[in-house]
Amino acid sequence: MAEELVSPIRQGAHDIALDRERMRRRRFYRLAVVVLLVEAYVIGGAFAGWSIIPPLPHVDPFLLTIILFFGLMLLVVVGTQMGGGRSPHLTYRPEQIDVGLDDVVGIDPVKEDVRRSIDLFQTHRRFADQMGGSPRRGLLFEGLPGTGKTMTAKAMAAEAGVPFLFVSATSFQSMYYGATAKKIRSYFKALRKAARAEGGAIGFIEEIDAIAMRRGGMASAMTASPMQGFHRGLVTNQVVSEGTGGVVNELLVQMQSFDEPTGGDKMYNRLVARVNLFLPAHRQIQQRKPGRAPILLIAATNRADSLDPALLRPGRFDRHLTFSTPDALGRRDLVDHFLARRAHDAELDEPTMRDRVAAATNGWTPVMIEHLLDEALVNALRRGSLTMSFHDVEQARITEMVGIGQPVRYTAAEQELIATHEAGHATVAWLVAPNRTLEVLTIVRRGDALGLLAHDDCEEVWTHSHYDLNSLVQIAMGGWVAEELFFGQTSTGPAGDLASATRTAAQMVGAAGMTGSLVSFAATPHDLVSAVLADSSARESLETVLDDARSHVRRLLSRNRHLVEALRDALLERYELIGPEITDVLEAAAQTPAPAPVTPPTGTPLAKVLHVA
Repeated sequence: MAEELVSPIRQGAHDIALDRERMRRRRFYRLAVVVLLVEAYVIGGAFAGWSIIPPLPHVDPFLLTIILFFGLMLLVVVGTQMGGGRSPHLTYRPEQIDVGLDDVVGIDPVKEDVRRSIDLFQTHRRFADQMGGSPRRGLLFEGLPGTGKTMTAKAMAAEAGVPFLFVSATSFQSMYYGATAKKIRSYFKALRKAARAEGGAIGFIEEIDAIAMRRGGMASAMTASPMQGFHRGLVTNQVVSEGTGGVVNELLVQMQSFDEPTGGDKMYNRLVARVNLFLPAHRQIQQRKPGRAPILLIAATNRADSLDPALLRPGRFDRHLTFSTPDALGRRDLVDHFLARRAHDAELDEPTMRDRVAAATNGWTPVMIEHLLDEALVNALRRGSLTMSFHDVEQARITEMVGIGQPVRYTAAEQELIATHEAGHATVAWLVAPNRTLEVLTIVRRGDALGLLAHDDCEEVWTHSHYDLNSLVQIAMGGWVAEELFFGQTSTGPAGDLASATRTAAQMVGAAGMTGSLVSFAATPHDLVSAVLADSSARESLETVLDDARSHVRRLLSRNRHLVEALRDALLERYELIGPEITDVLEAAAQTPAPAPVTPPTGTPLAKVLHVA
C-alpha cells in the first residue's frame, strides 16, 4: 500500500534534486554578478587612471604590534566562548560515503521501511502539497550494538544524495553551564543551513540516550538509588549542571524548529513589521513564511525504553525501527555478502558450506559475522595460506564462542575425570536431544572452563517445548552422573552445570507453567530463580524436576557406559572433537554390542581435583 502511495509522486525528478539544481544556479548567478562587478571596477579604474588597490596608510610598527597583540587576545577570548558552543558534528558529502543500501544485508524488513522513508524524504514537497501529508522528520533506530544502525543511516544519506551530519550524543556534553544546549542549537542550525544549501540533509545522532534520558527532575536525581545513579552516568551530572531536564527540553524544541526562517527572512519580516505599524489593517504587507527545510533526523540507541516519552511521539521521531539479529536467511545473505569481498577456498562457494556457516551463527549480529570471517582470514594467514577454508571459519567460530585454548598440564587422573565429565554431557545430548547439534567437545582449557560441550538447535527456533527444556536439564546433569557412575563420587566440576539446570528448571516451574502450577513468578519484580526458591511449593516442584532428570540420566548412562567410554578415550587421545567428529565416535560405538553393566565404584580418589567446568 505504501508503494502505491509513493510511486505517483515519484514521477519525474525528486524534489531534493530540483532544489539542489535551483540552489546551484542561484550560487552561479551570485558569483557571476560579483565577477562582473569586479571586472567593471578594474576596467573603469584603468580608463579613469585609478589605482586598483588603494595605498595602505603608514602605521608605526610599535603601534601595530600593540594593536595586533590586543587583537589576538580578544580573538582568543571570543574564540573560546564561541568554540564552546560550536556544533561537534562531522559532515560527510554523499560521494565520501562508501556504503549504500545494497551493502545493508540481512535486515530486509527494516531495509524496506528505510527505502520508503527515503522515497518520502526525496519527494517531501509533492507529498505535502499534492497529497496533504506530513513528511517524516525523525527516525529512531533501536537495536543491539552491531546490528547496522549507523551503517543504514549512512547508506540512506548516500542513497538520497544529501550531506550526512554525524554527531555522537556524548560530544554535546560540556562542563560549562548552558554549553550543552548551545551545542545542540548549533547542530540543528548547521543541519538547517546544509538542507537549504544542498536541497536536503540527513542528521544522525549516535547513542542519543546520553542526552535524552527520561526527565526526572532535580529531586529524583538527588534521591536516586546508587545503582540508578551509576546507571544514568553522565546524564545525571548533566541534569544537575544544566537544570531539570534542560538538555532534553532544548532537544525537544529544536526538533520542532526545522522550519525556522532564515536570517534574511527574519530581517525582512522585522522591517515589514515596523512598516505595518504605520499602515491600516487592509493595507498590511504580508510577511514571509518559513520555508520547509528538507531535513531527516535519525537517532540510534540500544536503550529506547529509557528515552523521554516526549521524544517518541509523532512529529519528532515519527518512526521507530527495531534492528534485531538476522534470521537464518538474513545470515546466509550476510555470509554471501562478506565472502564476496574476502579470499576463500572453493569449498566455501558450495551452498551447503555457506548454509552451515549461517546455521552455526544463530543469534549473531552482522558485525559479529563479519568479524568471524576476518578471524578466519587471520587463521589462514597463520598457516601460510592467502585464502580461508571452512576449517579456518570453524576454528574462528570456536574461539569466538568459548575463547582461546590455553595449555594446561593435568594429572592423569584429573584428565580422565574431565574427559569422562564432558563425555557424559555429550552422550546424554546425543541420546535425548536429536534436534540439537553437537558443535564442540573439548578438554582444552578455555577461559575458566577446563572442558566444555557446545551444542545448539539444529534449526532456528523461537519457542521450546517441555521436552526441549527437560532435555537441557538432563544434558546439564550428564557430567554429574558420569562422574558418579565412573568414580563413585563427584567433584566440584558440576557446580556450573547444576546452576544451569536450576535456571532452566526454574523457567519450567515458575514461568512456563510446565509442572502443574499456573502461577508465573516472572510477574514479580524479583529474579525468577530467587522467587521460585523463596516459595516452598515451587521449590519442591523445582527439586522434583531436577531429581527426575538425574534419575533418568543415571538409567540412561548405566545402559550406555560404552558410549561414554568411547568419547572419553577419543578426548584423551585428541583433546578436542568438533562437529561430526563427536557423532562419528558415538555412532561407531553404538554399533558395537553394549558390555554387561558394571557396578559403579565407591570412594575412588579424585587425585587432587580442584575445579572442573
